[in-house]
Amino acid sequence: MKTQIEKAREGIITEEIKKVALNEGLSDEIVRQRVALGEIVISSHPKRKDQKIVGIGKGLRTKVNASIGTSSDICDIDAEVRKAMAAGEEGADTLMELSAGGDLDAIRRAVLANTALPVGNVPLYQAFKETTAKYANPGKLDPEYLFDLIEKQLDDGISFMAIHCGINRYTIERLRKQGYRYGGLVSKGGTYMVAWMDINKKENPLYEQFDRVCALMKKYDAVLSLGNGIRAGAIHDSHDRAQMAEMIINCELAELGREMGCQMMVEGPGHVPLDEIEGNIMLEKRMSGNAPYYVLGPLPLDTGAGYDHIVSAIGAANSARFGADLVCYITPAEHLALPNEQDVREGVRATRLAVRIGDISKYPDRREREKEAAMARRDMRWDDLEKLLMFPDKAREVRQSRAPENTQTCSMCGDFCAMKKGMEVFSGDIGGDKISCAGK
Repeated sequence: MKTQIEKAREGIITEEIKKVALNEGLSDEIVRQRVALGEIVISSHPKRKDQKIVGIGKGLRTKVNASIGTSSDICDIDAEVRKAMAAGEEGADTLMELSAGGDLDAIRRAVLANTALPVGNVPLYQAFKETTAKYANPGKLDPEYLFDLIEKQLDDGISFMAIHCGINRYTIERLRKQGYRYGGLVSKGGTYMVAWMDINKKENPLYEQFDRVCALMKKYDAVLSLGNGIRAGAIHDSHDRAQMAEMIINCELAELGREMGCQMMVEGPGHVPLDEIEGNIMLEKRMSGNAPYYVLGPLPLDTGAGYDHIVSAIGAANSARFGADLVCYITPAEHLALPNEQDVREGVRATRLAVRIGDISKYPDRREREKEAAMARRDMRWDDLEKLLMFPDKAREVRQSRAPENTQTCSMCGDFCAMKKGMEVFSGDIGGDKISCAGK
């Protein structure tokens, strides 16, 4: 089976390309060209006929990923299914199933059966969990078992995988020589792979046998998302030598993977000060040949636990503005607990707001809806305004909970309403869709 990138290089406009072009308001040919170059990836799966087709990359709306999954402390399949459904209801574009507790095959299959979103995962989670359960030692992971597991998960319907190919012995040496880190290591899959390499004194098999990884991904036309196992877990670790070593390797692998006919994304960067976000995205785009960038966070603050969905939204808005293509949400529970359904909803909403802010900065021609909303608010056309809002249910709930005496206004100002008074003053000057003021 040929992949989307291979077909696009042959000049073929696939049904998936047509759907992405239609959804994004672009021509089929522009999307085909960018898929051929590896600047856009299309997340789909041949076995999931009802799956939503999602394009990620250059010139497209910045997408939002929601992550769910069990832990060793909390494992409830029904709760994970509800979280998956909630993510879809709130407008997430993709879903990552990141369970680390319970029957991981059963959880994955239940989630796949109950969402139309493209589903991604991290195969190292299951590999190390089951190895530890069998041998009481994650260092006994058999690389052959790992590759078999990757194929099993792909065959179940996984559309994209975060695979930690960019960690190698050179990367780990950089970590040792710089004296470790302020924030430690925060990637579960990445850290366990580092430990496996240290115990076995061997190279990372996912790096050493990268062509084999790509062959498996190509078999299912899945997107290979090059995992960010050495991402910074504190802003003081941002862009240290270990992180940059992995980033360089991942960008090289993105190029190699494309040459093999595999759809590729690069992941990063974790915790990053606000002033470094633009530079981080510029480096990824420059070094990877403009491969789509899947941004984790970024979190520009380390002291916001409990409100990290807001912290992350600030980083995500800047990331979208400067060229990120897919943003992984952060929930209010980040750094504190396993997210529940309400956390998922809040995380998706905060991140959707963030990427919308970034997108209308990146693409000024997409601001028309903002103008329409402003005019409806100006004219106090509440029903029209509600239809234009990203979250009309929330706006309706707040307005109804504190209803004004004069329903034309809101209870923020009541009779002392600036909008109402402004319309009285300038009503004779309104022409078309704006107020024309004399002398301006």
